[in-house]
Amino acid sequence: MSFPQRALKLASLAVSGLLAGVGLLVPSAAAGAATDWNPEPSYTSTDAGDGTYTVPVLNSDVPDVSVERVPAAENDEGRDIYYMISTTMQLSPGAPIMKSYDLVNWEIVNYVFDRMDIGDAYSLRNGASSYGQGQWASSLRFHDGTYYVLVNSLNLGGAFIYRTDDIENGAWERTSLGRSLHDPSLFFDDAHGGTPYILYGGVNAARLNPTLTAIEQDFADIIPRSEYADESYVGSTGLFEGAQAFYIDGYYYVVMITWPSSGRQVAMFRSSELLGRLAETPAPYESRGVLNSNGFAQGSLVPVADSAGNDTWQGFFFRDTFPIGRIPALIPATWADGWPTFGDGGVVPVNGSFPKPIRLTPEQERFERQKSVVASDDFRNDAPHRAYQDQQWQIPEGPQLDQSLIGVELLSNPGAESGTDGWIVNDTATLTPTDAAHGGASALAVTGRTTTGSGPAQDITGRLQHGVTYDVSAWVKYDDPESPATKPFYITARFGGASTTYKNLTSATTLTRGQWGLVSGSFTVPDSQTLADVRVFVETPWTADPAAAPKEHLMDFTIDDASLVGHPVATEAPDPAEIAPNGSNLDLVWEWNHAPDNRYWSLTDRDGWLRLTNGRVVTGAYSHRSGGELTWLEEARNTLSQRTFGPRQSVETTLDVSGMKDGDVAGLAAYNRDFSYIAVKRIDGVNTVGVVHRGQPFSATIDQAAVESFLPGRSAVLGDTAQVHLKADLDFASSPGRLYTAFSYSLDGITWTALGGPVGPLSLDGSLTHFMGHRVGLFSYATQQTGGHVDFDEFLLSDTLTAQDRPLDESALDAAIAHARSLDASEYPADAWASMQDALAHAETATASTFGTQNQIDAPERALSYQLARLGTLREAPAALDLVVSTGSRCVANKVQLVVSVRNADAVPAEVAIDTPFGAKTVDLEPGKTISLPFAVRSSALAAGEVQVTGSAGDRTYSASAPYLARSCG
Repeated sequence: MSFPQRALKLASLAVSGLLAGVGLLVPSAAAGAATDWNPEPSYTSTDAGDGTYTVPVLNSDVPDVSVERVPAAENDEGRDIYYMISTTMQLSPGAPIMKSYDLVNWEIVNYVFDRMDIGDAYSLRNGASSYGQGQWASSLRFHDGTYYVLVNSLNLGGAFIYRTDDIENGAWERTSLGRSLHDPSLFFDDAHGGTPYILYGGVNAARLNPTLTAIEQDFADIIPRSEYADESYVGSTGLFEGAQAFYIDGYYYVVMITWPSSGRQVAMFRSSELLGRLAETPAPYESRGVLNSNGFAQGSLVPVADSAGNDTWQGFFFRDTFPIGRIPALIPATWADGWPTFGDGGVVPVNGSFPKPIRLTPEQERFERQKSVVASDDFRNDAPHRAYQDQQWQIPEGPQLDQSLIGVELLSNPGAESGTDGWIVNDTATLTPTDAAHGGASALAVTGRTTTGSGPAQDITGRLQHGVTYDVSAWVKYDDPESPATKPFYITARFGGASTTYKNLTSATTLTRGQWGLVSGSFTVPDSQTLADVRVFVETPWTADPAAAPKEHLMDFTIDDASLVGHPVATEAPDPAEIAPNGSNLDLVWEWNHAPDNRYWSLTDRDGWLRLTNGRVVTGAYSHRSGGELTWLEEARNTLSQRTFGPRQSVETTLDVSGMKDGDVAGLAAYNRDFSYIAVKRIDGVNTVGVVHRGQPFSATIDQAAVESFLPGRSAVLGDTAQVHLKADLDFASSPGRLYTAFSYSLDGITWTALGGPVGPLSLDGSLTHFMGHRVGLFSYATQQTGGHVDFDEFLLSDTLTAQDRPLDESALDAAIAHARSLDASEYPADAWASMQDALAHAETATASTFGTQNQIDAPERALSYQLARLGTLREAPAALDLVVSTGSRCVANKVQLVVSVRNADAVPAEVAIDTPFGAKTVDLEPGKTISLPFAVRSSALAAGEVQVTGSAGDRTYSASAPYLARSCG
């Protein structure tokens, strides 16, 4: 549900008779008065309410879209339904299923998986992460009553097919395809018996077996990019990706993104054969550039049935709109000669307006406009439990280690005190004991080197173990006056077995001629590394022809006091309790930063509050796949987040800090790899609220504490208060492509203190380390000890920022309440009515309090308006008025007189109107009464005919025709 928990607290006071004593007033300064209820569209809808919409359509991050129609004849609702899937990468739950009836307004109805993996990378565990990886572009298809989702992961085992027969409520069955398939698209070739294929990469095809459990045959380069390089919409550089296939009017169409030097655009390819040039009867794909306008590219074609039942195909492509993200757009198409022109003659203006292709009833359209992919929340744990939450996993056994090899020296004769015992030569060199030692009485002189890898080595086969972290070091000195003044040295491992590989165990350590220097580093042996034949050795940087400059590359050197020691294993293993459902059910708009640890969050520990408990201390030991250390915020696994929306977004929450421990940090963030946040830190028992900003560029190594220190002049000591209200105002509009955020706090939710002006900018990380739009999140992490916790009381959204300096406006809330009070419960289904009444109660309680922000007004109004709009689509038609009509005739003075009798068999008074060829009469008729009304024919003969009778009682009506017989009186 989506209204302020602050109102709930006041409601409990009112019930106990205490409300009058707390001095709460409705502010007379609030702008506006109650008007007819006509709610604004949701924060992520661009539906204008007049039959048009603007592009992009969602104002939020929904990239890599795949859209599928389920026709009315194949679903239980009796109208066309559209479902869409999008990329969520490391977020959990993942692969959201969104639903629409008009292709413009969407809401999330399910997820494909709770977590994609229980290993370290998806769980932000043991130094591993899935930032910018995880679930990438996916494909959604419906075929023969089954829904299929094809997902590719960059780092979690390749491609998987999920399937279910109930896309909104069912559990998903997963099949691994055992390999990676970039940007895959599932296609059923119904022109040839429904054979399943996958199109992937740029552009390849793979035929699946009939059960979609394995790949039967590959077809490489069915559309080879090189053959289209001369086309302006392809070019000699750039890429082919995001290919999706459709069968339209006897042709196979492949739509994809291209990226020539002129910018990203949409290209389409057409052939009479799916496999094109590789078909049994080769039919190479012909091509066209079909859209090159403002960066709209990559996505689906979607069919829309016209009034005659024929399909017209439109485009559903996304556009990079960072830092909000990649936002989709429904783009109309005009087809001629089998090719589409998208937009207005090929032009799609940003914020351009188009007619909606699907019109619904006014009540349905109003409800659709209330749907969204973001929402306020009061954390009441009233969302339903979902089947994806019960996903089953097999917990792997922990590593079986030889403890006798942990914490002890693994090198033989490491100080060369026994000469060359235990030492061998890598490549070609000579080892000779020398008394020119670093420590002790002896060292080893290395002479006669022929390669850069020539040097002292030890065979350590049988001593290394998977999953163990080792410290390795050696003291090295070189003296030759003809050698460079400085020289880098490495310690390297050679792993033999079926194939020989080399890995530098240390970074390059630059030594100074004539001085001893320590070459050292740490490394962890991954499970995938073969350990059948391992040696470590000291070397200088590789060069192809070292003999060309031997004094520079092959100098003699001395080694002493080497060491190799394994750390006791302190890795964190998956725990069944971190995966099992914990009785708390979040609304579908929420996703966790990585797969959550369910032991350390709850909606049940404190009723109506979200509790985040610190189950781990941040380490500063995580690194991104593209390089660079993670910040502490990025290490916070149980950060709960939603998409941002543009052009302006305000978020408010209440934080109870009474459970924090020293070193804990918790708050509200606008974040990606760069971030800005407002947080409370507890240091030496003192709670301080302040603002943190981390901008670009990013350093490879960072001081995490310094990066996340409060900005000067933007903090305040909180004293003894247990609760603090936090507010973040996100402005995407003032500087396109950049996000600036203003933060404030309050001790009562009414009077607010700004912590300086807006901070920023935040923008797209050019290295695509996260590769998603910026999000807003609630977080907590520990820097010193585990066990501390914070509670969040609400999450309130608005599109009004404090900086806009607008008076608080309650008119929409008042109008919604007034409309709700005017409705009749008997006209609506009981469960929907109860949901509306619940939202109404909270809205009414909210109006009894003093508002401090527009968020506190907008959240209950949006929740109530959603329920009211839903009711409007469910209103039960009133029973027809029960009237009984009969006709007759009689002779009066040789003239026919028609007589119409009406009996009110209903329980309410009715107004009855009778219309005959001989006049009309209207009467009021009480329940149970009968009235007979004569109509003069003014003739001795009456031909057979009929009369029209209508009745009304409130919104109940009656309408019928009643026949009468011919009659003669002459």
